[in-house]
Amino acid sequence: MDLGISGKRALVLASSRGLGLGIATALAREGAHVLLVGRTEERLAENCKAINAEGKGKADWVGGDLADADFVAAMVQAVEEKLGGIDILVNNTGGPTPGTAEEMTVDKLETFFQSMVLRVITLTTALLPQMKAQGFGRILTVASSGVFEPIPNLALSNTLRGALVGWNKTLSAEVAPHGITSNMILPGRIHTDRIDELDGANAKRQGKSMEDIRTASLKTIPAGRLGTVEEFGAAAAFLCSAPASYVNGTMLRVDGGASKSI
Repeated sequence: MDLGISGKRALVLASSRGLGLGIATALAREGAHVLLVGRTEERLAENCKAINAEGKGKADWVGGDLADADFVAAMVQAVEEKLGGIDILVNNTGGPTPGTAEEMTVDKLETFFQSMVLRVITLTTALLPQMKAQGFGRILTVASSGVFEPIPNLALSNTLRGALVGWNKTLSAEVAPHGITSNMILPGRIHTDRIDELDGANAKRQGKSMEDIRTASLKTIPAGRLGTVEEFGAAAAFLCSAPASYVNGTMLRVDGGASKSI
């Protein structure tokens, strides 16, 4: 299938590794010009070199930290300077520290709200006028399967990512008349460094081995395995595509069937 995004310009947040990098790579393989964003500049440069070596799309990078107050202004400037405009925005953020609901403090809530919710909303709002003017845009926000079924010991993530659900649905109806879609993609157990970190934290909390934690988690997934970054990136690329123009305001679960809700 031709996704119809060759030459489209995409900003992918938190794309120095993991799911963000997987999405950026998938978009570039469809011929898009992607702008990678992250805190580790050496890793970003290496990723761009690898993407460009494939000779399909094009990749550039810019350093940025979602926790910084000037992040949105810096990204708007980078989009203009490096991409010359925007067609696709992939909102992706790092996950907060594990913990229970009782362990959430005001400081933690405020800190992670800034980077996981406020920056996502304000950056999207800042880039929308360009998409409206050209009559095309794709907004994709990466969240978590925890917005459907809260994940134990990830109270901060369940709370803050859940806030984006109502925002996305509201936004999707507002932008649809302008040829713009706004969707969410929800990863389940996709094998990344983040999953390894969370399994390690759960092993420590429960006094079990990492292997025991991983084995138990696989039993909850009908597919019987962890997902791959490539599989997740492919699903994300479709939601950013031209053929997905009638998919709007939805949440796509990429979890191997693990979610039990309908």
